[in-house]
Amino acid sequence: MNLRTESILREMGLAPLWKLRGAEVAQDTIQLEPVANQTTPIAPIPSARQEAPPPVARQPQPSSVPARESGTMAGMRRALESAPSEPAGPAVTSGTLADMDWGALQQAVANCTACGLCKQRKQAVFGVGDRHADWLFVGEGPGADEDERGEPFVGPAGKLLDAMLAAIQLRRGENVYIANAVKCRPPGNRTPELDETATCFPFLQRQIALIRPKLIVALGRPAAQTLLGAEVKIGEVRGRLLDYQGIPLIITYHPAYLLRNLPEKAKSWEDLCFARRTMGAIPP
Repeated sequence: MNLRTESILREMGLAPLWKLRGAEVAQDTIQLEPVANQTTPIAPIPSARQEAPPPVARQPQPSSVPARESGTMAGMRRALESAPSEPAGPAVTSGTLADMDWGALQQAVANCTACGLCKQRKQAVFGVGDRHADWLFVGEGPGADEDERGEPFVGPAGKLLDAMLAAIQLRRGENVYIANAVKCRPPGNRTPELDETATCFPFLQRQIALIRPKLIVALGRPAAQTLLGAEVKIGEVRGRLLDYQGIPLIITYHPAYLLRNLPEKAKSWEDLCFARRTMGAIPP
């Protein structure tokens, strides 16, 4: 390990470097196995981009205590049952998106009013980087700094992401593209809701189609769930090779989460090493 890499790892809070148990897998020995052989099936969750099932008559609760509902289920219910308080802006159809080049797509994102996130934004945050990159990193959504500057990952989490990239010999803008699951800042930097990620997903899909990356790294649960269309627990799927429409997909923690949970940085470093080895095994 050279001194530069060692200093980067120290900046991430990962020095001294502890090697993983067992021999490190060589780059040319990784097998890109099908997802089904590596993980238990991931159950799909309904979203606003899927047709809602017909309503089912509800049976009365035997108790006066209302049934508890998880945050994810609450988001699903809102996405499928709640009517918008105001008419949504003009939708961009998949047929229209399929014909868009980078300029038209960026303009469509800037003008989008299809969900409520547009109301408080200063600007939509499209994405940044090499538009022919092998590496695509997908985060959650813009924060206050990103909303101000119009570029993803420019605040404290962005500085950590840059250090993470440097630790595996990558650099923002050089064979790397960075995007988000939603393009507008959620109020108070809250987690995007399912209807919001579903509404914005076609833009991300078109970005992926234009970039044609060799590997996607999802940073955090909202990004992972958007790409997989399924409920995800990071602790259960990290370290496994998943799939997005034939493109290898690896999931790790969001840099903002790592800033709040410093011990998890070591796990993220493992994921980055796994991503680097996986990229090395992908044919040119």
